[in-house]
Amino acid sequence: MRNYKLVIVSNRLPVNVIRKDGKLEFEPSSGGLATAMSSLSQADKVWVGWPGIASDDLSDDERQTIVTELEKHDCHPVFLTRKQVELFYEGYSNDTLWPLFHYFQSLTHHKIEYWDAYIEVNQAFAQAASELAASDGSVWVHDYHLMMVPGELRKIAPRLTIGFFLHIPFPSFEIYRLLPQRKELLEGLLGADLIGFHIYDYARHFMSSCLRLLGLANHRGVIEYDGRLIKTDAYPISIDYQKFQAALGKSETKKAMSALKQQYKDSKIIVSVDRLDYSKGIPERLEAFRMLLQHYPKWQGKVRLVMVAVPSRTEVKTYQELRDTIEQTVSRINGEFGTVDWMPISYQFQNRPFEEVVALYAMADVALVTPIRDGMNLVAKEYVASKQGRSGVLILSEMTGAIDELPEALSINPSNTESVANAMNEALIMGKREQQRRLGDMQRRLKTYTVQVWSSDFMSDLEAAAEIRDGRHRKQMTLIDQNNLKMAYANASSRLIILDYDGTLKDFVPSPRALLARPSLRLRRILKRLSADNRNHLAIVSGRPKKALERWFRGLNITLVAEHGAWTRYEGKWSKVDSDFNHVKKQLKPILEKYASRTAGAEVEEKDYSLVWHYRNVVPELAYVRANELKRELVHAVNDEEVGVFSGEKVVEIKPIDINKGHAVDELSGMYPSEFILAAGDDYTDEDMFHTLPRESYTIKVGTGRTKARHQLRSVTDITRLLEELSQQ
Repeated sequence: MRNYKLVIVSNRLPVNVIRKDGKLEFEPSSGGLATAMSSLSQADKVWVGWPGIASDDLSDDERQTIVTELEKHDCHPVFLTRKQVELFYEGYSNDTLWPLFHYFQSLTHHKIEYWDAYIEVNQAFAQAASELAASDGSVWVHDYHLMMVPGELRKIAPRLTIGFFLHIPFPSFEIYRLLPQRKELLEGLLGADLIGFHIYDYARHFMSSCLRLLGLANHRGVIEYDGRLIKTDAYPISIDYQKFQAALGKSETKKAMSALKQQYKDSKIIVSVDRLDYSKGIPERLEAFRMLLQHYPKWQGKVRLVMVAVPSRTEVKTYQELRDTIEQTVSRINGEFGTVDWMPISYQFQNRPFEEVVALYAMADVALVTPIRDGMNLVAKEYVASKQGRSGVLILSEMTGAIDELPEALSINPSNTESVANAMNEALIMGKREQQRRLGDMQRRLKTYTVQVWSSDFMSDLEAAAEIRDGRHRKQMTLIDQNNLKMAYANASSRLIILDYDGTLKDFVPSPRALLARPSLRLRRILKRLSADNRNHLAIVSGRPKKALERWFRGLNITLVAEHGAWTRYEGKWSKVDSDFNHVKKQLKPILEKYASRTAGAEVEEKDYSLVWHYRNVVPELAYVRANELKRELVHAVNDEEVGVFSGEKVVEIKPIDINKGHAVDELSGMYPSEFILAAGDDYTDEDMFHTLPRESYTIKVGTGRTKARHQLRSVTDITRLLEELSQQ
């Protein structure tokens, strides 16, 4: 199978397969995404998606025919059964995610079989993409149907560059948290290197959910997760502006415009074009039009609402009921206000040809775009693009992503039908010069940021994200690096091994209490074997109090350094640095206790030479607010230049500046000169240690982030495994 530099993954392909008169036919799919992807400069690309026909209805020969034919269009099919389509597409995608993400939680249904099918199909898409992508290639995944694909793909091919774009809103945390699989979906998305949204509000909601549910903070839109940096940003999708300009010159469009002029010659036209969906606010729009005719009777007989509703999910009961409601409302309004020669609403439940839609946009005096919630809404942009040299007014819901780019539109709240009716009246009486001024400003903006620019911007940022990721991974300790370390260890006649404890030898525990953090039996055995080798000198350099270290490592021939170097035990005897910290503790401890008392889950730990405010068990969003407040107050309160306020792993710590692991390690390396030095740590306190040691030392940071260490290992498990292998040599 051929490999490609770029793999595009979406639920549907740009080519649709149908059966007509018993034969398979291939027809292009409509939609802005196909236009955007076709404009990408990357020639070596393939599109992965469902071809639109259930695999149950295909013979083996027909499946092969589809694969062969789609290859000609740079496409690759993922075949789905009717059951998978029902549970994955109609079920979890459109009966769970779609209504919830559009704030229709009352229409959201949660079924375990939906989720099982969603996982199964997402895994199939990820597998197909991984088989087609070159080892140094990129994969761009699209939309809510495939939110688990980035994570699944990352498991299969961890070195791929992966982007994801969500084409619908991402809801606020209070709505998103209602989803049973809320954490799983976030983790799935975080498999990507770049996650794009239409507007910043959606990105902000996503980052808030990551913080509240996974404890992942962001810095300027960048989230650190699983050893990687994931960028989130807003990329407002647009339209192919030139396509609409060109369509106005086509004979089919001119013919349709002429027919509309003849049909509605005595009326102003208000146009409404939507896919039939409850998120579009169509019943509310109809009620607003009824109020226009009732409150402004001068428009009776002089204005027509031309409503085009594109069929959507016609087999779903909710959509069937919506269609019935709309048709009944149209009949009622036409019956109430219509006359023999004037019918206020022209309702068309059908998909109109592109040229006819452009003609309708061009001829319409007003475009009524009033979704209750919409990710972007391209109809508004299409209307503006179609008004070349013509006047017109756009009425646009403030609940659409497009409102940020089209501020010259008349902005309305779609739930306030009276305000929508007033906006229609304002639009109908607006002067031509004002109409053209507003349209001109919007057209200049849309002409600059087209759908082609949108796709190019995303791909540029995806490439940049990949470069940052690769740069961060340069220090990741490879198998070759580990083998070199083991060889140097084996050949050395004297060795110094310096190890941090929390976050290095032991995963962080919910509370600083010593009982929870004690070493496992396996770890004690590893340390015992290392310390028993007479060529080794082993030291634990930790921020823990000396009593905890003494209790945990009793009986082992290990040098212990407690409280970052304040206490040192050589050959069973403790010594301490000369530093008076008690007066600072008395002054600052009440401040820490005050913050702990008003922050559920926070704890204060008092040591001989430091005070620590722990917030690992605090609700993440509150934790970071409180930690920043506390740091500001402490910095203001500390008058002693020899005392510093430091931020660690879910802690705020106050300690003397001259007590640090660098001094302790400097003393250790002087007392025990060695051919081989290994030091491992995980946080800011260990950076002093890495900086102090000779350059040829094997210094290892456990975890992610910037470091002075030569190498990085991802987890406690990784460093423990390495130490175990050394202990067995």
